[in-house]
Amino acid sequence: MSLLSVEGLAKRFGGVHAVVDVSFTLEAGEMLAIIGPNGAGKSTCFNMINGQLPPDAGSIRLDGREIAGRPPNDIWRLGVGRTFQVAATFSSMTVLENIQLATLSHGRSINRFWRPMARYPEAEARALLDQVGMGDQARRACGDLAYGDVKRVELAIALANNPKLLLMDEPTAGMAPKERIAMMTLTQELARQRGIGVLFTEHSMDAVFGFADRLLVLARGRLIAQGTPDAVRNDPAARSAYFGSDRAFEGIRT
Repeated sequence: MSLLSVEGLAKRFGGVHAVVDVSFTLEAGEMLAIIGPNGAGKSTCFNMINGQLPPDAGSIRLDGREIAGRPPNDIWRLGVGRTFQVAATFSSMTVLENIQLATLSHGRSINRFWRPMARYPEAEARALLDQVGMGDQARRACGDLAYGDVKRVELAIALANNPKLLLMDEPTAGMAPKERIAMMTLTQELARQRGIGVLFTEHSMDAVFGFADRLLVLARGRLIAQGTPDAVRNDPAARSAYFGSDRAFEGIRT
């Protein structure tokens, strides 16, 4: 049984078919990228899997359990983490406090958040920061960090619920090339070590072709190609639909 199984997923907004009959699977420890031009339906797929949008049709199963239409908080507690294109952290709080807040939420202790944060155990939060290479920055305010470090903190927050599935929307957006490689290398290592399935969208083709095990290509809401990076690279429909050119993927480093 696959970790994530999506079958016949569909969503429309008025007369616009944003997602049409999309089906795919994702295995534990696998890095799966969704690519496609703007308006292809990538974010809509993410939002349906994450519970922010109810699908009009189709099934979304996590470890065999139907999650389609469930609210985001329920889906998060069932083991789905998410990062966003624009990093979502509390800039006035310290790095450690951001992670403590996430672990409290997962433990359903958020209703006791009025207590001073320093009184809550730090071990779990510090362990998460160590995993993403931010342990030495625990006492700094998030607002004082470089953007690449903020994205690492956001990744630690997404890991706070010990996810089976991690959804990453443009994980390297706004990063320099070296930061992009470091972030994707870290994500891949965590996915392999912890058996986390990672579904991500990304505009950096170097990141996609360098780190994804498989690719899904969407165009106008439909899945037009899928397979290994080499298979997609050589698929004429994928090359043409994504960039409007059969030479679009030439020169991409892997």
